[in-house]
Amino acid sequence: MYKMIAMDMDGTLLTDNKQITERTKKVINLASKKGVKIAVCTGRIFASARIYAEAIGTKTPVIASNGAYIRDKDTNKVIYEKYLKTNEVLRLAELTKGYGFYPHFYTYNTIMSEKMVFSSKNYNEWNKVLPDDAKINIVICSSLKDKVLEYNGKIIKMVVASDESIRINELRNKIQNESNLSVVSSFPNSFEVMPYGTSKGNGVKILADKYNISPEEVICVGDSENDISMIQYAGLGIAMGNATEDVKMAADYITDTNENEGVAKAIERFVLNN
Repeated sequence: MYKMIAMDMDGTLLTDNKQITERTKKVINLASKKGVKIAVCTGRIFASARIYAEAIGTKTPVIASNGAYIRDKDTNKVIYEKYLKTNEVLRLAELTKGYGFYPHFYTYNTIMSEKMVFSSKNYNEWNKVLPDDAKINIVICSSLKDKVLEYNGKIIKMVVASDESIRINELRNKIQNESNLSVVSSFPNSFEVMPYGTSKGNGVKILADKYNISPEEVICVGDSENDISMIQYAGLGIAMGNATEDVKMAADYITDTNENEGVAKAIERFVLNN
């Protein structure tokens, strides 16, 4: 019997227009009523993920920033947190700007950068349709170094995005080769850098251990590279129909796409036995 389900958000729980279907909400709530723990596990920061976790309608802990920050949305209790060291942040900023890119640094509720592009631009658009208490704090500053020092010890991750795929991969490889930091991608044109040892798989393990749930009793569902670690950790790792090929290769089962309620169909099959 499965006792916990951890789901990625974008490309998994959410449709392409960032909605959770009514059927999916209903199925998740039925699983919750059977005693199954429900968690969302995302690359997004907590403040961005919380509104979707609340939309599910269950007690849903949020594993945010690819496992670097875990928080119970109902009690606001922080279950786990791990931050980049200030010297790491400054070095990452130096490297990224040297390639001509604009790094974005994140706390649990804030994005900071020297230019509103890619990540900050996307969050700015999302903010326009969100209630005030769900908006992400976006800080565009003239000196990223000064702002980073102001948030000393609270930076969770860096995100770099660019349409220059060759150079973005060069920078990613350089960071991976020169540091012990965790580097993963959620989208083809970007990558994220977190503290050493950070992964969705580790985040799910921390939460499962808290509930005394073994890996064999966990289902994880995802679609992108950053989901592979949790899919490999779970007793049942499920790839979405729209997942990348490496995710599908790592999974035990492939469900339908996010547009066709793949999460709901997987829960119906393996938890509700429909």
